[in-house]
Amino acid sequence: MSKEDFKMKDRLIKGITEDGHFKISVVKTSDVVKTAQKKHHLSLLNTVLLGRALTGTMLMASELKGEERVQLRFEGDGPVGSVVAEASRVGEIRGYVQRPEAELDYSKEDVKIGDGLGIGLLTFSKTLYNEAEPRRSTIELVKGNITDDLAYYMVQSEQVPSAILLDVGIDDDGVVTEAGGVLVQRMPDAPEGKIDKLQQKMKNFGSIHQMFEDGLYIDDLMEKVMHPIKVKELDRQPVDFFCRCTRKRFVDALAMLSYDDLKEISDEGQELVCHFCNEHYYVSQDEIEDILLQAKAKMN
Repeated sequence: MSKEDFKMKDRLIKGITEDGHFKISVVKTSDVVKTAQKKHHLSLLNTVLLGRALTGTMLMASELKGEERVQLRFEGDGPVGSVVAEASRVGEIRGYVQRPEAELDYSKEDVKIGDGLGIGLLTFSKTLYNEAEPRRSTIELVKGNITDDLAYYMVQSEQVPSAILLDVGIDDDGVVTEAGGVLVQRMPDAPEGKIDKLQQKMKNFGSIHQMFEDGLYIDDLMEKVMHPIKVKELDRQPVDFFCRCTRKRFVDALAMLSYDDLKEISDEGQELVCHFCNEHYYVSQDEIEDILLQAKAKMN
């Protein structure tokens, strides 16, 4: 990787306005979305939907601590089925789509990207330190395009006036060019009406992917979104498409099956697939028979 590439790699930056009225997070997820497209063999529709979901999830995880994480699950009656994205505060992002090959018929009038998910639900899960179970909340999808659904969620469930922008650029060959997002949240002491102006400004902000293609970076976007309000940087970190799955974890999961379930699959090896990163792990017949013997021993 060249010095210039390293300088422009995927990262998240957090800031707060000098007047203390707004927090802002900006993330570049170009390589994250490219990796997801490649790993899951995504259609163009799903590249955009999952790309937006991965970007939005990382923006929401930026408010957490340490290895706390959030998960977004969009489920609908459209051809895509469901989109799942997960991110941790340390910058690990992963996700998948139920039907990665799904596409829309763009020859039909009034077809829109939200038709991919259709009518359905968004479930938000937050895993925090010292809490045995994740905190969950669910709302109906309002548009199915990810961006508007997240904006609606933050108003309805988080009750934090916010402005969010998510963008995935794709060239004529179907390849991801750049991707990223911006999240602005109003602090409790902010004057009424200011967030409304920012929301309107972001609606007309232009495409994030084009700004990245033009050589702007996350610092530039943070300044551009909040101008003329001055922003103080709080933190920055790299972000990556990263999954912690391992072959050992899958073998350990097999060992948790009942004796009868293990008996059913013991006559041949098993290929196990991680939903999140599409990694394939093969467990041989001999290994399954060993697990079966251990399960039988526990029964005696």
